[in-house]
Amino acid sequence: MRRPLTKRTCKHCKTFFDPDPRSAGRQRYGSQPECRKASKANSQRRWHQQPPNRDSFTGPTHVERVRQWRKAHPGYWRHPGSRPPAALQDDIAPQETQKQPRDEALTPQALPEVFFMQPAVLVGLIAQLTGFSFQDAIAMTARRLQPLGRDSLCGSTHHQGGLPNAQTPHLVGQTPHSPHAVQLGGSAPGP
Repeated sequence: MRRPLTKRTCKHCKTFFDPDPRSAGRQRYGSQPECRKASKANSQRRWHQQPPNRDSFTGPTHVERVRQWRKAHPGYWRHPGSRPPAALQDDIAPQETQKQPRDEALTPQALPEVFFMQPAVLVGLIAQLTGFSFQDAIAMTARRLQPLGRDSLCGSTHHQGGLPNAQTPHLVGQTPHSPHAVQLGGSAPGP
């Protein structure tokens, strides 16, 4: 099998180009826009020179067809010029940002009500984050997280962990011996 050329001279601009590997045996023009136009013109010239194609698109049949088409499409050849296209919507004037008054109905106690209305979500979140699958381990983790959550919700910043001088409990490294895999967004793996 013959190996395709790596470089070829463009018939239009006379510079070297890399032919496309899919058409390396036939490609004679480069990929520049001017070279592509020259390739198209040459291709059309060769097509019209073939005997069966010499009288294509000539004669009274084609003349009448073009007349009818032009009558059905008046002004087709006229370009709209430099008119901008019609806008799909009106321009929006920038507005000054307004500060909304604080809603007094939202209290620090509103968030715990939302969380405790959905205990399954909370338990699932703890199980996912810690890798624990047993209820006792999840309950122990929840007891450790409760003082942290209380401090976060009540706005206490002078101490951590619910007790003065208490350390933040670390959940990392306390994985069970055989955690069950949890898959989100689908059925459980396996049979």
